[in-house]
Amino acid sequence: MAAKRLTAWWDRKSDPDRIELYTRWTFNFFALMEVLVGFSLAVVVEPRWGIGVVCLLVVAHAALCQITSRQCLDWMLDRRDRPTAVMWTNAAGAAVIVGVLLAFDSAGMTREPAGVTTLSSVVMIMAAMSLSLNLRPRDFGRLVFAATPIVAAMALLTGGPVRQVAVYAVMTLWSGLAGGFAGRASGWILAAVMELDEARHAQARLAVAEERLRFGRDLHDVLGRNLSVIALKSELAVQLAQRTGAASGAALDQMVEVQRIARESQSELREVVRGYRDTSLLNELAGARGVLRAAGIECEIDADSTTALPESVRAALGWVVREGATNVLRHSDASRCVIRLRLTEHPDAAVLTLVNDGVRDVKAARGIGGGGNGRSAGLIGLRERLGALRGTLSTPDPAEPTGDGRSWSHGVRDDRLPPDDEVFVLRAEIPVPGGAAHEDGRGGTGEGARGGEGGGGGGRGRSGAVDTAVGSGYGTKAGRAGTDAR
Repeated sequence: MAAKRLTAWWDRKSDPDRIELYTRWTFNFFALMEVLVGFSLAVVVEPRWGIGVVCLLVVAHAALCQITSRQCLDWMLDRRDRPTAVMWTNAAGAAVIVGVLLAFDSAGMTREPAGVTTLSSVVMIMAAMSLSLNLRPRDFGRLVFAATPIVAAMALLTGGPVRQVAVYAVMTLWSGLAGGFAGRASGWILAAVMELDEARHAQARLAVAEERLRFGRDLHDVLGRNLSVIALKSELAVQLAQRTGAASGAALDQMVEVQRIARESQSELREVVRGYRDTSLLNELAGARGVLRAAGIECEIDADSTTALPESVRAALGWVVREGATNVLRHSDASRCVIRLRLTEHPDAAVLTLVNDGVRDVKAARGIGGGGNGRSAGLIGLRERLGALRGTLSTPDPAEPTGDGRSWSHGVRDDRLPPDDEVFVLRAEIPVPGGAAHEDGRGGTGEGARGGEGGGGGGRGRSGAVDTAVGSGYGTKAGRAGTDAR
């Protein structure tokens, strides 16, 4: 029964706790060994009272070594202050025992000088093991080299021959270094194990914190745009409901759309919680155009083929489109928005640019307002996603006219804008493996993703992958939303 309890108690201990117990009981075992060796060698002293004195001194020093080692281990583990007083008391106790043994030997009160030398060595080893836990290796080495001539001088003062003095000097040096190495190594191993265990717990806490941040970021990205659309369509439905006649049917259609978006948001939220949510660039392009058209913003998409891009790149660009469209709704009075996706060479990269006019809150759109210094939750999430792919996200200052007064920066032009209109540019660039972005080629020069005006065609030119998906998406989702908004 006792063995089962002991086994169960041991099984409940963690590995660091077991190593700590092992280290502490090792020092206790050596203290017990000092007592046993002391009792066995004390018989070399002739008078019985001398045996009693030696045994008493050895027991006291062993107990002092046990206390010193326990407190020094606690100090190494940052559980208490440095036990300086106990440390020097231990050193003084070892010196007293060696001095008493030398005095007995010089007085002819011992039968075997070798036994006295052995007992003195054991005492010094135990003292060194305890003291090494409390001193840095350099300081402990200095202490050992300082103690060596002191012990030799004690042997010389007690009338010992030169040979005995040399033996005690060598014994002190060897005992100090050997005991110090053993004690310091045991303490260092224990401290290293505890530090690694703390690092493991810190890593686990960081993993939990990172997962919470990821969940919060995904939750923001999922609900941010949809809630904005719900609010927009609800306002539109209220305005239409205030009218008479056929407008009531349009208001009903808007509320049906609100219900659909709310259900989509609920489904996406479940996917985020499960951790299996993915983002499609094609779907996000279609959704962005539909949302912007519903808000009365003319949206033009000009996209190269994305079929050759890695899935991770397409997913990250999809998040950029989603967040960019949300910011257009929240922080602008835009009338036009252009989304351009280009696959560049030298270096090979996918560059997505979203430009809109009518910026009323530049700081908020750039992620400065509210959080300060670019700490917008949405843009921070985008930068984290792109950073994992070595990509970049930039929100430059509003573009300046380039000479003709009708040009947008970053290669996006629209001659229908007034010269003095302020524009905002969101630019994301993600490197792709060499040549991967151009395996499909870029195909014709047609309008491509500009197809699907309010439910129009599937697009032509380029490779057709983006154009067909986006065009058909606009035909079903964006087309209806744009018609209702008008």
